[in-house]
Amino acid sequence: MNALDSSIPTVSFEGGFFTVTFDGGASLRFPASGNRQLAAGTPEQLSRMEVSRFGIHWPDLDEDLSFEGLARGDYGQFSLAPA
Repeated sequence: MNALDSSIPTVSFEGGFFTVTFDGGASLRFPASGNRQLAAGTPEQLSRMEVSRFGIHWPDLDEDLSFEGLARGDYGQFSLAPA
């Protein structure tokens, strides 16, 4: 998976999880609850996304996540992983 490809992945939101699907079939899934800004969003806000070849922007929530970061398990500002 290379987030620097010229193709734009598809992103869907369902059941509290985002699924990113890249050309060639590779995908990744992450929870909205893994990020403080996203965890506070309504389903409508979470569904309004701007997707580029580099990542996802949620204009209503002023949040951006890169595909490279997501591939490393970095969901942004807040992680549910135990300390």
